[in-house]
Amino acid sequence: MQVVSVNTGAVRALRIGSRTVVSAIGKAAARGPVAVMPLGLLGDEQADLSVHGGLDKAVYAYPQEHYAFWEAQRSKQGASLFDDPLPPGFLGENLTIKGLLETEVWIGDLLHFPSCSLRVTAPREPCYKFNAVMGLRDAGRLMMEQLCPGFYLSVAQPGPIEAGQTFTLEPGTRGLRVSEAFAAKRHKHLR
Repeated sequence: MQVVSVNTGAVRALRIGSRTVVSAIGKAAARGPVAVMPLGLLGDEQADLSVHGGLDKAVYAYPQEHYAFWEAQRSKQGASLFDDPLPPGFLGENLTIKGLLETEVWIGDLLHFPSCSLRVTAPREPCYKFNAVMGLRDAGRLMMEQLCPGFYLSVAQPGPIEAGQTFTLEPGTRGLRVSEAFAAKRHKHLR
């Protein structure tokens, strides 16, 4: 399992139809190590702390394996003018990872990086801002159907993290997989 990219972003205006909202979903890859602190990555912001950020949602990880699906959907639905690959952080994630999917990780599992440790706390839940950034009216529905939400992490041990690092998984109590926790919210997202 490996960190593909570490991504941060600032709160900024996001135009959705005729209104403007604030969001920090736009993340970009950071160069070199980034400090992971109890409330998240140094230099990263969240616009709505009721759904992102805080101690239990300090860091958001997303598997790179899902990027091909999103690229295909955007191309098929005309949301992308070119067939360029999506850059890491495009889905709003702090960590673009590979080698660990939502069906393989459980709430409470601990991910150990060389200098920090992060605990899996919850699946991400998509919102209208995600739909807008993806350019797909039904992006949230697609995320639910594919069970590919990524997952939030709390900071068990602060320290630096950077692209290219490998990490290991220490099993927690193994009561609920991330994919199962997300599927339990199906009624909310498939309306």
